Amino acid sequence: MTGYDLKHILAEELARVVPGEAGKRRTRFDYVLPGFGERIHRSGRKSYVLQRTIGGKQRLITIGDAAILTERIAKDVARRLILRIELGQNPADKKKRGTKTPTYAAFLQSYWDVAAPTWKKSTREIQDIYRRTHLDHAFAGKFIDEIDHADAVRWHAEVTRSAGPGAANRAMEILKAMFAKAEAWGYIPEHSNPFRGVKKNRGRKIERFLSDAEMARLGKALVDRRADQPVEAAVVTLLTLTGCRRGEILNLTWGEVQGRKLKLTDSKTGPRIVWLGQEARAVLDGLPRGKKDELVFPFKGQSVSAIDWFWRKLRRDAGLDDVRLHDLRHNYASLAARSSETLPMIGSLLGHRQVSTTARYAHLDDTSLLEAATEIGDEIACRLALSEAPWRQ
Repeated sequence: MTGYDLKHILAEELARVVPGEAGKRRTRFDYVLPGFGERIHRSGRKSYVLQRTIGGKQRLITIGDAAILTERIAKDVARRLILRIELGQNPADKKKRGTKTPTYAAFLQSYWDVAAPTWKKSTREIQDIYRRTHLDHAFAGKFIDEIDHADAVRWHAEVTRSAGPGAANRAMEILKAMFAKAEAWGYIPEHSNPFRGVKKNRGRKIERFLSDAEMARLGKALVDRRADQPVEAAVVTLLTLTGCRRGEILNLTWGEVQGRKLKLTDSKTGPRIVWLGQEARAVLDGLPRGKKDELVFPFKGQSVSAIDWFWRKLRRDAGLDDVRLHDLRHNYASLAARSSETLPMIGSLLGHRQVSTTARYAHLDDTSLLEAATEIGDEIACRLALSEAPWRQ
């Protein structure tokens, strides 16, 4: 039984050795279970106690009120306490540890105070949401060093059931980083991160690419919506033409618009250059230019919410109900791959930090590869004079 279990089973406290003066409280000890007894107070209230020698001193541990606990339960708790004491554990250690080891809730707040200022604004907003929904009450009442691997696995499974595999993975990454700091700061032993080794839920790569007919319907829907919602239409058009991430366009300032390129000072992978085709540049030229620090696409309310609502209406108009806004980025990459652009080139266009991230688009160039393989095969067959081979008959 851990100190945490005891906290919820009994009101654990260390009492003074029972005085034996007449007329005051007295204790009747059990003959079968040594040290276990029933204390009778002057008021008539009774409580169960356990008297043991701890650290060379005799201690009387109050187990609980006899009006709440039965004698059988109290004896069961006493036996477990005796076992802990014989193993060298002091039931008072939890009090001593509490002065230097923080609870999970206290450490979560401390970690947030240190880590949050280093996150990007968008990252901090998302992390705050995950904290409110999945982290704040994850291990209520536990000290940071009481949370073990089994606790981490159970928690991850519960979040997976309640919020989905992706949310569980994202929330777990936050806690994994937090416990790594707990190790670095000396609150838990090295290599004791309970989230190390917890298997992530298998990710699902959802990549939707638009056919020529679907792109034509999307273009018509954009034209129809442009008169009523010009800013929203311009955002989606630019996302389609550049393959940029939503935040890169919504947070774009006029100072970052430099001729035929966007010189982004910050993105998911850090500063990067986005090259603009003629049509993309024409979208920006059609907007009233502001000062360098002003947003290219100003919104009165939350820009993300405004674009999400606009996209829902737009895809309904175009009959593209299964297409996400982020799929416009995948579509841009797929067209680049089908145009036989190299993976490093596609990665540069999309702002990928690693070529491996771009590798998922390699299969989209299968047509040109098949054509090349056919041409090479025909040339070799010709040189080998295989036209008369048996399998050709």
